[in-house]
Amino acid sequence: MINLTPFESTVNQFKANGNYRVFNDILRERGKFPKNIWYGKYAIKEIVNWCSNDYLGMGQHKVVIDAMHTALEQTGAGSGGTRNISGTSHYHVALEAELAVLHSKKSALLFSSAYVANEWSLIALSKIIPNIVFLSDSKNHASLIQGIRHSGADKLIWQHNDMKQLEQQLEQVSADGHTPCIVFESVYSMDGDVSPIEAICDLADKYNAITYIDEVHAVGLYGERGAGYLEKLGVQDRVDIVNGTLGKAIGVTGGYIASNDVVCDAIRLVASGFIFTTSLSPVLCAGALASVKWLKDHPELREQHQRQAQRLKCGFEAKGIEVAATTTTHIVPVMIRDAVKCKRISDRLLEEHGLYVQPINYPTVPVGEERLRFAPTPLHTDAMISDCVMAVRKVIDEYT
Repeated sequence: MINLTPFESTVNQFKANGNYRVFNDILRERGKFPKNIWYGKYAIKEIVNWCSNDYLGMGQHKVVIDAMHTALEQTGAGSGGTRNISGTSHYHVALEAELAVLHSKKSALLFSSAYVANEWSLIALSKIIPNIVFLSDSKNHASLIQGIRHSGADKLIWQHNDMKQLEQQLEQVSADGHTPCIVFESVYSMDGDVSPIEAICDLADKYNAITYIDEVHAVGLYGERGAGYLEKLGVQDRVDIVNGTLGKAIGVTGGYIASNDVVCDAIRLVASGFIFTTSLSPVLCAGALASVKWLKDHPELREQHQRQAQRLKCGFEAKGIEVAATTTTHIVPVMIRDAVKCKRISDRLLEEHGLYVQPINYPTVPVGEERLRFAPTPLHTDAMISDCVMAVRKVIDEYT
């Protein structure tokens, strides 16, 4: 029989330091986003969701839902197998082709999530290129960290956005006769800042390095067609492998990479996390396909998104609420800097004011950098923003 003591000790430690994670039981109501129903301990109430990664509300969009209904009636619920054994439908093929075009690449490869896409693409790269060395930004997402770790390849970590240190590492790796692979993100989701993409590409060119970028918090949100920050900067051709998600701005679930057709083909053949798992439901692929196509033609939604994000930032700053100085994007981190206080403020906002914003604590952010991460959408009205700012100011004052 299993000894429960170490498990109880682990849970108690998380509770004591304020890092115990509570999953709020909510129900998204079609047509009412960002309003949700919250099933609280003592009551059921309507709330406003301020922390959803459905950044544009596309998970509620009629175009997406209609496409999914059509696919459900046509194909049924699941895919029926792995991609290799009956699990490749026309919807998978069409979506991969659309994503390749979106990112100006020859090919794309669907995974069950962007986390899995990152982890197994990096593992695959280490199998394909035996002398690869990963150069990883210190604030990279857990999926990138785990992919590099599980690859078994050598790695060097450069301080966040530090181009001088990155170049020193590139010089070292190149001098040793290894193949450098720079792994970084475009938009960093906890700080809301952006990497110096063009400078990284310049260094990659200088040292003949592979570039691997995670664009999950930029796909759908930036660029003329919503391809991400690379498109916004006009440098899609300068990055070798792009990772993206279908679970944020696109509004469904799943992940992918886009790259050269030979690169995708080789990764497809050696990435166990791709080969040995049931493929995405065709229903999800249909919804994602419709969403990507719609967003390509409707930049006004991205423009409204940016306006509302800026309005929320300005509202907080006008009331003396500390917004992370790093943020230059749609992500609005309000700094609390104490894990226990952060959780209490989050709970109070939900229970007393009907505002749902999740506390972000260690290990997602360093100790002392705890925050509330707001993700305004185009569907958050000016009135919602005003109410939110007043409530946050009131509750923070109660805990200072």
